[in-house]
Amino acid sequence: MARLVDCWQHIPEHINPAFLEIGSFQLRYYGLMYIVAFSVVYLLVVRRVDHDEGFDYSRETIQNYLVWAVAALLIGGRLGYVLFYNLEYYAAHPLAVVFPFDLSEGFRFVGISGLSYHGGLVGIIVASIIFLRRQRINFWKFADLFCPAIPLGYTFGRIGNFLNGELYGRVTDVWWGMYFPLDPLRALRHPSQLYEAFFEGIFLFMILWSVRNQKHARGILFPLYLIGYGTARFCIEFFREPDPQVGFVARALSMGQALCLVMILCGLGIIWMKKRQGGTT
Repeated sequence: MARLVDCWQHIPEHINPAFLEIGSFQLRYYGLMYIVAFSVVYLLVVRRVDHDEGFDYSRETIQNYLVWAVAALLIGGRLGYVLFYNLEYYAAHPLAVVFPFDLSEGFRFVGISGLSYHGGLVGIIVASIIFLRRQRINFWKFADLFCPAIPLGYTFGRIGNFLNGELYGRVTDVWWGMYFPLDPLRALRHPSQLYEAFFEGIFLFMILWSVRNQKHARGILFPLYLIGYGTARFCIEFFREPDPQVGFVARALSMGQALCLVMILCGLGIIWMKKRQGGTT
């Protein structure tokens, strides 16, 4: 048993985050997980269009929207990381926001690292509003179509974080803790990426998918997603190591928790607003 625990704890140290390497260029599993995530969401949404009542959208519309969503996620996620997590650095190095090369030691490809979930969420909401208005599609109905599928796709993003060895948890003494090669302390830590993959992904997916066609959930699956994700992420952040350049923003609360509180309040506010308007459609 002790040997199995030891093998488990050292799994991240044996993972090569690069799927393919050509010179200084690397294709990482993290990027591939994004492709898998969007593919899973697309397949689930298409299944709903084919089998669930009330969604008379063409596959072309779904595909065109996903192009907007991917672009919005990357742009919003990057800008969110800059603004929420490392503004001081990027204010002094603005080119690093979008430039994937390091010129300090010749010309070296280093990629662009640092995406914020909350920034990506804002980006997708803005892009969705613009796209759906242009297509004359009701926002709430379209959100009802997508929101039950999104968490399962998000699961793969967190698995990508795990394979990348990043966003690990706080120091712990529990037997299921792990050693991450990017940790300068080489301490046993919570595998918080896996916690998030399950609770923000699989568990939330099971809840939203189970109520997706129920009449009382019609028109409010988007705020339910905000509340569900925000609550799960807020709780798991107690096990996740805060970003070192940010630390805690309000006593024991991390930046992620502060942003999740905003998500939860927005979700509750939307439900309250829709109830006052006399319906959920």
